[in-house]
Amino acid sequence: MLRKKRILVVEDEESLLKLETILLTVKGFEVIGAVSGSMAIEKIDSEVFDLVLLDIMLPDIDGFEVCRQLRKDPRTATVPIIMLTGKKTQDDHDRGVLCGANSYLVKPFKSAMIIDEINRLLTASGGGK
Repeated sequence: MLRKKRILVVEDEESLLKLETILLTVKGFEVIGAVSGSMAIEKIDSEVFDLVLLDIMLPDIDGFEVCRQLRKDPRTATVPIIMLTGKKTQDDHDRGVLCGANSYLVKPFKSAMIIDEINRLLTASGGGK
């Protein structure tokens, strides 16, 4: 049997973290949650993930910095990162791309759009279902 794809969801709003976890679990993914940038980095240091769903506005280290750190580490440099945020400006989008995000999606989001994007990136990285 194929191993479930592991997704790290970094989201400080607990209701959204629960919603995203349910959505992804129902679609067959194994989901690990983190409520801060430092918690996300700790989890990534000790576990392997197929994809990271990353909020930008976090209580400690923002998503841009988490993304930069992941890109600098050879073990996580190629892990697909989707930024999922309420920040809608072109400047924020450009910052997301510059720090290494593969996708930049704005909240509120349609769940089908997130699933499509996750599947697209996992397939592109050789980790499709």
